[in-house]
Amino acid sequence: MIFDQIVLRYGDLTMKGRNRNQFEKKMLRQVKNALSDYEGVTYWKTYGRLYVKLNGHPWEPVAGRLKELFGLVSLSPVRSTESGLEEIRSAAMTVMNALGKPPKTFKVSVKRAWKGFPHSSHEMNHLVGAHILRAFPELSVDVRNPEVELKVDIQEEATYVFCEVIPAAGGFPFGSNGKALLLLSGGIDSPVAGWMAMRKGLEVEAVHFHSYPYTSEQAKDKVVELARRLTYFSGVSMKLHLVPFTEIQTTLAQSGQEHLIITLMRRAMLRITERIAERSGAGGIVTGESLGQVASQTLASMNVIGRATQLPLIKPLIMMDKQEIINIAYRIGTYETSILPYEDCCTLFLPKSPSTNPNLRVVERIEAGLGGLSDMIETAVRDTEVIKLYPNSPSAKSNNPSQEDAWF
Repeated sequence: MIFDQIVLRYGDLTMKGRNRNQFEKKMLRQVKNALSDYEGVTYWKTYGRLYVKLNGHPWEPVAGRLKELFGLVSLSPVRSTESGLEEIRSAAMTVMNALGKPPKTFKVSVKRAWKGFPHSSHEMNHLVGAHILRAFPELSVDVRNPEVELKVDIQEEATYVFCEVIPAAGGFPFGSNGKALLLLSGGIDSPVAGWMAMRKGLEVEAVHFHSYPYTSEQAKDKVVELARRLTYFSGVSMKLHLVPFTEIQTTLAQSGQEHLIITLMRRAMLRITERIAERSGAGGIVTGESLGQVASQTLASMNVIGRATQLPLIKPLIMMDKQEIINIAYRIGTYETSILPYEDCCTLFLPKSPSTNPNLRVVERIEAGLGGLSDMIETAVRDTEVIKLYPNSPSAKSNNPSQEDAWF
């Protein structure tokens, strides 16, 4: 084994000051959970770094899993050795020999964190670099733009030699910044919004509105699969709240306010989601809205729709173009599922000319004239089905959210 450890570097959590230790503990738990299938792997940490000792496991699959974890900005497979000059030179030779195709240019970058080491960083650059040049006479040094940068991190307990820095997800550890509910429609945007919210440390539960029999079982399965995909990145289970929306949607469709039906529908959704958030302990609602993308996502529409809830509305995609969102969907593995041709309730009863500039007083007057709307919202909350999803495993169901422990 060329590399015996992987060093993990933290992202935004390094700015957390006195709360930093709490965030680092969450990060360690997250890493352990992600690597639970790798028997014998051990962990230890220093200030600003977390180390994974591979103990015989190949580094590639371990790194592939770790780079998806929120809270890590980068990682590197490293060769560890004793902090002595000859041991460091030997480890450097091992790493250079492992490159496969030899580079034409290189440089050595030494960081001497252990000040008791007898040589300075500048001296070690020359001592290690000269040793490499003697073994590889075809190499030349390029300090500005080398093909390979050989990094040497000298610590008191050991020295770590590596040349690859793999970008990771960044952000904050999952669940370190509270909980929010994600409006998960089944399209391209909302799973990406959920991933971005999770990346910033939010624990997420998903809420999906269905209008059976107008929407099919396949549409529900599609949403379940999207939510399950998001659990891959958190490494833990996720609740999916399935809200029956047929009665409310048909009532709104028959109100004679065709141009405002999307506005009315989304306001009802926010009211229901706010009630679910109260019992779930969530402090915000995440949506997949992107400014100007559709009629309900103009500034005027979002203002009127957002007045239906007092919870903060978190909109990670608000200033993104559609292609930017699609690119992320591809990267996180949700795009192919999102484009499956199964309609959700948001595509039903679409008006020919939806309002892009609704009036709040008019909308509130229409809602007040819809007899029984409040009761229908209460019924939808009461009859919401909850599914708990696990990474890479089938889901479990309950028709009674108050009895969740029976099916967890």
